[in-house]
Amino acid sequence: MKLTTAGESHGKQLIGIIEGMPSNLKIDINEIDEYLALRQGGYGRGARQKIESDRVEILSGVRNKLTLGSPIAFTVKNKDYENWRAYMAPEGCDVTEKTVTKVRPGHADLTGLLKYGQTDARNILERASARETAIRVAAGSIARTYLKALGIDICGYVVGVCGVIDPRIYAFEQLKAAKKEPLYMLDKKLQSSACAFLDKLKAEGDTAGGLIEIRVKGLKSGFGSCMEYSKKLDALLCGAIMSVQAIKGVEIGLGFQCANLCGSKVHDEIYYNGSFYRKTNNAGGIEGGMSNGEEIVLRAAMKPIPTLMKGLNTVDFITKEPVKAASERSDVAAICAAEIILESVTAFALAEAVSERLGGDNMDQVLKRYADLR
Repeated sequence: MKLTTAGESHGKQLIGIIEGMPSNLKIDINEIDEYLALRQGGYGRGARQKIESDRVEILSGVRNKLTLGSPIAFTVKNKDYENWRAYMAPEGCDVTEKTVTKVRPGHADLTGLLKYGQTDARNILERASARETAIRVAAGSIARTYLKALGIDICGYVVGVCGVIDPRIYAFEQLKAAKKEPLYMLDKKLQSSACAFLDKLKAEGDTAGGLIEIRVKGLKSGFGSCMEYSKKLDALLCGAIMSVQAIKGVEIGLGFQCANLCGSKVHDEIYYNGSFYRKTNNAGGIEGGMSNGEEIVLRAAMKPIPTLMKGLNTVDFITKEPVKAASERSDVAAICAAEIILESVTAFALAEAVSERLGGDNMDQVLKRYADLR
């Protein structure tokens, strides 16, 4: 299974193509749109979310709601394109307007200008923008449907925002309630404190990051590999999560805590009572690069949005003079969007790993092969 995406932040539309999806998988477009809407929500978002109202349009690979086994092509249109047509049209436009030369610290601007031989960071940021993740959420929603057919579920929540951290551990079934909260946090008192802190940052022209937890339930053991490093499940999942804009750290299970504990406090002891089981899950569901049948537990650290309304010190790429960085958006925090995006990229990475092992041209074959696994 493979995903290819294209499109710019203020271009006509975002485009995705999924190859390798088996036939006869029922696709619910409304469910895809629901996840696109969740991606646009959350406390701390800016004005663009009021302009866009993302909807997916499937162009090929699906007939009468069922996949055909052929490539699935789909698109999410940028409604804001009409306001940018004069500056972004591929047929010809005014490139002297909307230029960005005051390169932003923490963004792709400067490195991208140097790498691609450009003088206007507009040509870099349009693709580097997190707007691109809308199409990955759509793709992830399709992958989620594939996994759900096998009994594999994915959910997550916001653990903390800019140092306001919830230390509790929640059961998988509790996580879905987070989507009803303004900041996708489960502790209402801590969430209230986090929202108040975001209000303060907004007034100061500053931004915030946070910590997200993603969990996977129902995946059987043996997905991934201990024989080929490129197919290790933890490497695939961490790579998918790190591919998302603003993610600067990922851990599985105890993660970095393992470095501070002795082996007897880290490794999950194995028992047998008709089947193998563990009483703890410090490994986060992955051992030796393979799923072990326990819940997969992933945590990701999101850095603060690099575009600050007050601007950081930088240099103008053309004049080389010291200036304040350009302002391109007004989000204070996009942690809720990031949570949805991380669920989506996790779903697609898992779907790739499952498809790699099971194969199958149609869903009947896939379901039978999964059922036959121990």
